[in-house]
Amino acid sequence: MPEFVVVPARARRCPFLDGSCPSWVASQTTMTKQVLIASDSKSVRDEVKAVLSSREFTVREVSSGEAVLPAVAAEHPDLVICDFQVGNRGGMAITLDLRLEEGADRIEPTAILLLLDRRADVFLARRSDADGFLVKPLDPMRLRRAITALLAGEGFEDESYKPAASAAAPAVASS
Repeated sequence: MPEFVVVPARARRCPFLDGSCPSWVASQTTMTKQVLIASDSKSVRDEVKAVLSSREFTVREVSSGEAVLPAVAAEHPDLVICDFQVGNRGGMAITLDLRLEEGADRIEPTAILLLLDRRADVFLARRSDADGFLVKPLDPMRLRRAITALLAGEGFEDESYKPAASAAAPAVASS
C-alpha cells in the first residue's frame, strides 16, 4: 500500500511536463514573504498594509518600539518596515538594536525600511544602517518600489528628499 505524504503548498512544484504553470497554480506554489510593520500610527500601518494586500505577503503589525525585537526574533520576517518614531522609541534605535542582535547571531539578518518624517532624517537613516528609507508622505508606487528592492536584496534610497534642481541663474554682465 503506497504512503501518502502531505506536501506544504510552498514546496509543491508545477505538475506540467513542459514546465509551464498556469497562474492559478503558480500563485499557490510561490512562497509568501513575511513583513513586519512597526508604527504607533494606525493610519501609517493601514497605508502600508494596503500596498501589501496581495497573497505574496504575510503581514504582522506591532505598535510599540519595544515589541519589534521580540517579534523579529519569533517571526523571522523578510522585511521590517519601521516608522521613524514608534511610541517612545525611535526608528534609528530600533534599527541599531536589530543590527546589534544580528551581529551577535541572536537573530537572522533582516532587511529594514525606515519611514522618515522629514528630509533632515535622511542622515540618521543612513547612520542607522537601514537598508532603505522613504520620506513621508508615502505614496503606493514609491513604497512598492522600495519593498520590491529590499526583498530582492538591494538597497533603496528615496530620491524625493532631494531638492528639485533649479535652472541656473543667468550670468550678470559686468560693466
